[in-house]
Parts: sequence; C-alpha cells; structure tokens
Amino acid sequence: MANSDYDADVIVVGSGVIGGLAAHRLAKQGKSVIILEAGPRVPRWKLVESFRVNGNVSANGGNRNASYPTQPWAPTSYTPGYIENTGPDSYVPGMLKMVGGTTWHWGGSCWRNLPNDFKLKSIYGVGRDFPLTYDDLEPYYYETEVEMGISGDDKADYSGKNGAPYPPRSHPFPIRPQALSYYSQRFKDRMAAAGYHYTYQPNGRATDPYDDRPACVGNNNCSPICPIGAQYSGDRHATKAEQAGAKMLTNAVAYKLEKSADGRKIVAIHYHTPEGRSVRLTARAFLVAAHALETPRLLLLSDAANSSGMVGRNLMDHNCFSITMFADEPLWSGRGPVQQGDVLNWRDGPWRSEHGAIRHEVGNHAGNVAITEMLMNEGRIGPGLDAEIRHLAARYASTWANIEMLPDPSNRITLSTKHKDMFGLPMMSIHFDVGSYGRRAGEVVKQDYEKFQKILGAKLFSKNITEYENRDHPMGTVIMGDDPRDSVVNHEGRTWDHENLFLATTGVMPAASTNNPTVTGAAIGLRTAAIIDKEV
Repeated sequence: MANSDYDADVIVVGSGVIGGLAAHRLAKQGKSVIILEAGPRVPRWKLVESFRVNGNVSANGGNRNASYPTQPWAPTSYTPGYIENTGPDSYVPGMLKMVGGTTWHWGGSCWRNLPNDFKLKSIYGVGRDFPLTYDDLEPYYYETEVEMGISGDDKADYSGKNGAPYPPRSHPFPIRPQALSYYSQRFKDRMAAAGYHYTYQPNGRATDPYDDRPACVGNNNCSPICPIGAQYSGDRHATKAEQAGAKMLTNAVAYKLEKSADGRKIVAIHYHTPEGRSVRLTARAFLVAAHALETPRLLLLSDAANSSGMVGRNLMDHNCFSITMFADEPLWSGRGPVQQGDVLNWRDGPWRSEHGAIRHEVGNHAGNVAITEMLMNEGRIGPGLDAEIRHLAARYASTWANIEMLPDPSNRITLSTKHKDMFGLPMMSIHFDVGSYGRRAGEVVKQDYEKFQKILGAKLFSKNITEYENRDHPMGTVIMGDDPRDSVVNHEGRTWDHENLFLATTGVMPAASTNNPTVTGAAIGLRTAAIIDKEV
C-alpha cells in the first residue's frame, strides 16, 4: 500500500488500453494506484446514440471521432490547431481523450509481432532492433490476449508464407475464430487461385460470451463503435482497475512531471482541472501510458527524459494506399465485422532489406452510402436508382495497405510555436515523411492493386495511389533501445534519465513491422507493470 508520504504507490497517466491493463495489474497486486485521464467518462449507450445521430463515417468524411466528446481541455485529434503539419506527408491520427481512449473506435485488430520484427537491423540490415526478443515478450502477449479476449486462428501461419502455424505460442488463443463471412470466403478463394494468402485476422471481438462481453452479432460498425460491447475497448480495464482499488481522476490534464533536485527521480506530477486549477500529486513511481503523441508532448513540456534528444523523434506509422472495386460477382460485403482478414504475402522476407513489409487489410464495409452519393452526383434518380445501389453494393470490395516504415529522427513531434491549449501550453507540430523505404513498398502495393482488380474481374470505384493515408498506428516517439545516447527508455520501459519514470505506449516501439501495434504495446506495458510491481 502507499506510504503515507505519497499520494499513491503508482500514478498512471492515461486510461486507454495500455494504461488500463497496467493499472489493473498493479492494483490487483495491492498497489495504491491513481489514474489520470484528461477526458470524461461516457457510457456506451450515450456514445451509441451519438453515433446514430452524427457518427456515420462515410458521411463524415472518414472522421471516426465524430461520435465522441471533444472538450476544450481534452480535444480530440481533429480539433483545429491540435496538430499542425510541416512535413511532406500529413499526419493526424484519430485520437480520443476519454476513459478507455482510442480503442473505443478502433477496428479491433490484435496482432503479435513476428520474431523477425524484433531483429530488423540484425537480420535485414535496416532500421533498429528491439532491446528484447519475441521470447521475452511471449508470456505477456498471451496475458494480453486473455485479458482482452482475443480471437485467433491457432492453425494460421501469420508470417504470410502459408505454412505451419506461426509465430510460436505457449498457449492457444483464448477465443475461437469467427466463421468467415461469405464475402471473406469468396475473397479468400479467388485470391488463393492467384497465389495471395488471405489469413484470418486476430481481433478483439468475442466469438462466444467472454468476460461479461456478449458474442459478436455482426453489426458491421465495429469502427466507430461496437453497439453491444462485444468488441474490446479500453474502458474495460480502466473499470477493472477501479474495481481492484485504483482511483480514477477524470478531466485531469497532466502537464508537468516534477523532477527531484538531482534530476534522477520524478517526485510529483501536476495536472489541470477544467476550471484551470493546478493539482500536485506524489508517488513512488510514475507510468505515462498516454497516446504515442501525447506522451512525448508531456515529456517536452516537462523537460524530462530527453538527455538523448530522442523524445518526439522517430515517429512511424503504416501509411499507404487503398482501392475500392466492384467485383464481377455478388460478394455481399457488409455482413459481420468491418474487417476479418488480411493478405500477408509481403509480411516477412528478404525484401525487407530493400523495402518495407506490406499488409493488405481487407475491408468488409457496406458500400451503400458511398455508392448512393456517387450515383446521385451522376444525376441518377427515380426507381432505377434503388436497383443500381443494390446491384453495386452487392459487389463492393475494398482493401487498404499498411506498409513498414523505418525510424527516422527527422520524423518528429515538437511543441508548436503557433497554437496553445486552453491552459496556455503549446500544442503539437509534426514533421512526417513516409521515407524512401516505405515509398519503395508503395510501388509494390500499386502493382498488387492492378493484380487484385484483374483477379476479381472488377471495375474501379476509387483508387488512391498518390497520397499516403493515415493508418492511426503511431510508434517510435519515445523509442526503446540499449543505448541511452539514442533512446528514451530501456527494455523495461524505464526512462534512462529518471529511475522511477516508466513509459507504456506504442511510442516505445523501435520498429514498425506492418501490423497494428496495440497488442505489442499492451504486452510491453504489462511487462513494465510487472517490473514496477517488484520495485514499489
């Protein structure tokens, strides 16, 4: 329990999936935990009502934040001025500030990294290695899968080579895979004939009732919100942490980490209330588990953990292209979850010495809204309009590519000199460039799109092969490494500069791979929490 000299044993900044999991683990062990969340708590039913009123993603230009609260003290990422872009590629991920964080509106992909993803520099001569291995993280991967209720295929080769089950696992997935929809099955069969391997996507949707969550019934709006809570969202473990004894402080905007006189420790954290009052809290250890953009912002505001000059640098994502087609047969997309599988042929192989790995994510969205807009813009009206919508919607098929980037210190977050928040503190400026390694992968994606269109006998609806679209997978901004001269944290997630300051965010990841970073970030966070538990 907390020493009377401290407000808590551990203060966790951020109540998203990583912060919630870590706080829950610590609270279960009897630690006194305070969670600081910048935004409010909103029940699911209110968010579902908001989605029904104004949350259609197509109608909102792809804005998944539209259904969610944005407050002057806790703005979502699309708020004007929150992020300014200065680089050749725009970068504004869809971030939320509320209890549970951004996994309220994610697609639910729950990938492990491959063993080779931890050794990119050693094996392929590019990028950086993790300062830990797949084997180091494997027990925490499984713990994450159990806690989040992740569904996966134990027989799948997730390397994309269409071979034996891989990567190695100590235990089976805790939930069985969903049956493939008709759309997924037909897409898989037609791609297989041309040598492309469609693989079931591990995901955070309950196939059977699990941990007070109902089974998925295929509402097809997992993103921007699962209406029944079958899909995992970070509020689950934020609530579990409270039930285990953690104290949640909502609308508490952390803005300063206070250092000891010698700088070796953090002695307090300061947060603002919506009314502008400043509150100081002390703890034996501090775990910053905010978003991969907000974590470096807090460190920069605090002049903390940055002796290497790497705070905010090495921003990576999976930005790439997309294509939407009308196949030559009815596929009936829009039944079941919004995404169910991927084409992984380019996930790992010797080409990673030359260009980034590639993951083609296969969408299962209903195309009715976009198709209706297209036809009405063409002047189509009358009885034939409905028939044409039905005809095209049955044949609607979409994929979007995710490519691997390399860490580049010039891709960075700095404090804005133009925009300030309501407390007078600088917002963020981002310089982002996909880079030559990623762009070479983009050329391969273009070639694949030509083949996909031929395989499906498809007419083109839309294709973007010029602008690198945001994938909302930020990494690298508080990078992990073996050398304090070029990294922010060590393999434990402990900052090199402050012995009791730990970071648990996808921002610690030094290599991007090509899969969603959520589960790897969560597994690293649970490992860090286990280390804190032994010391506090």
